[in-house]
Amino acid sequence: MGKGVTWPRFAGLGAGLLVLAWAGAALAHNIGGTDAAFVAATRGPDPIPFIYLGAKHMVTGYDHLLFLVGVIFFLFRLRQIALYVSLFSLGHSITLLAGVFFDIHADPHLVDAVIGLSVAYKAFENLGGFRTLFGVQPDPRLAVLGFGLIHGFGLATKLQALNLNPDGLLTNLISFNVGVEIGQVLALSVILVAMTLWRRTRTFEPAAQGANILLMLAGFVLAGQQIAGYVFGGAVA
Repeated sequence: MGKGVTWPRFAGLGAGLLVLAWAGAALAHNIGGTDAAFVAATRGPDPIPFIYLGAKHMVTGYDHLLFLVGVIFFLFRLRQIALYVSLFSLGHSITLLAGVFFDIHADPHLVDAVIGLSVAYKAFENLGGFRTLFGVQPDPRLAVLGFGLIHGFGLATKLQALNLNPDGLLTNLISFNVGVEIGQVLALSVILVAMTLWRRTRTFEPAAQGANILLMLAGFVLAGQQIAGYVFGGAVA
């Protein structure tokens, strides 16, 4: 660790990421309370509320946000960021819409465990782990697209649990997905501002490796929580 990073700062960052991951295991993807009641009771197309719900879901989806942090961590050009975020959006849009509309099911715990591992994967890639251990570098664009498919399926499993009414389903699904994209743009804008400001400080380079180690740890915590939920809580229909 470089001179610019003190142990208190490093420990604080680590504690923050672990708390975020722990909370994310409980909150990521969840649609509950009045939101769940509204969705389950909806009859016919109702795009505006579904756009709002999609945006709200994304900006509170800790696993999505941690993955996006990993994706853009070492991307400095807006063109690169736009490419990778577009691939992620394409992936999660496909499986969100197809998973619900065609009623494709999988255990939510297992899907969310893979989502947690996607965070760890991206951090490991940022650390150069694949080149160091295996001598090869998987195409990061394919990885982001592939994990986007998994993230979208995670969204689909939670909507499926609400037993959506088929009347107006396609319109409401598209609206929800539009909201997800809006939420992603809002969240990513905040992340980019924070990352840009951090990169201008002396602490970025010496702290980058430690931050990705902690990001990888957070991903494993998310995955472990979901696996524990699957093993001890049973499969969720």
